[in-house]
Amino acid sequence: MKIEQIELRELKVNLKFRFETSFGVEQELNKIILILRSEGVEGYAEATSNNVPGYSYETCNTVWDALQNHILPIVMGKDYKTPMQLLHDLGKIRGHNMAVATLETAFWDAQAKAANLPLWVLLGGSRQEHPVGASLGIQKSIEDTVEIAQRHAQQGYKRLKFKIKPGWDVKPLQAVRAALPDMPLTVDANSAYNLTQTRVFEELDDLGLDYIEQPLAYDDLIDHAKLQTMLKTPICLDESIHSPEDCRKALALDSGRVINLKLGRVRGHLMSRRVHDVAFSFGAPVWCGGMIELGIGRAHNLHLSSLEGFSLPGDTASASRYWDEDITEFLDAKDGMQRIPEGAGIGVTLKHDFIEKLTVRKAVFGS
Repeated sequence: MKIEQIELRELKVNLKFRFETSFGVEQELNKIILILRSEGVEGYAEATSNNVPGYSYETCNTVWDALQNHILPIVMGKDYKTPMQLLHDLGKIRGHNMAVATLETAFWDAQAKAANLPLWVLLGGSRQEHPVGASLGIQKSIEDTVEIAQRHAQQGYKRLKFKIKPGWDVKPLQAVRAALPDMPLTVDANSAYNLTQTRVFEELDDLGLDYIEQPLAYDDLIDHAKLQTMLKTPICLDESIHSPEDCRKALALDSGRVINLKLGRVRGHLMSRRVHDVAFSFGAPVWCGGMIELGIGRAHNLHLSSLEGFSLPGDTASASRYWDEDITEFLDAKDGMQRIPEGAGIGVTLKHDFIEKLTVRKAVFGS
């Protein structure tokens, strides 16, 4: 598959609601999409970067720069038979996993379309629908937290995840647990705590949570292993896992017992499959985390979630929950289940006029 042309676009989009985490508040977002053209086929991808370097050092600006000045000059005009060939040529790019993944996932989509296969088949998936949960940001009050939790439970979501930060953790979750005694609940700290604050997690440990996500530093495995010995609730690792090797080390150390797998964080579909396989060999559940994706990224996540080890509800909630209009048709859950889009590749059609309206920057590389 010869990489003949790459189109990059940066879009400015607005969430339907403010989304607060320990990093801060998000509502107006910038999103980068990439279109790969090869022999009459188009492959679509979406960068998972944020506006600011909070979750990761990568931002929309660093992704754009890495693609334009470092990644695309290596691959333009070359013919690749497999994603591994593509990644091999990009081995000299240290880090910048989200930027590399943007190109790599577009390549997978194009290759699946060329083969006239759904992407989940090419990935080796085992299912066409998957249970999903909702990720709920920090609310203005405990009462608001309980209300939004009850509303999403009534909508059929299979798991509710709550963002927490120091000073906003135990009490709102106690209130939610009292209101929803049988609902699967989790919390996500986004690295906001340290080992001196273990009392918080000991109190959360009494609430019957499915897991506690990334409580400690984004680059840590050692302190997480110590914390895990104090808790009966499994720790889920997110920001600490950037490669199959990170996953192996984390599970061998018992730094966590659940893995949140995100395409951009680990360099794309091929490395995601390898992380999945490592976790599967340890018997550790995997689920697909979200980065408030538009329709392209959401579709890629759904196809990835078809792999056998994705045994917990993911963050691929209904797109209409986030956007008044999407750049593809809405990918919405029904009774807490998301169905993988049908058709070749990721199975979505772009709304080109709407994308043009949202575009704030565009560049085309190649003929």
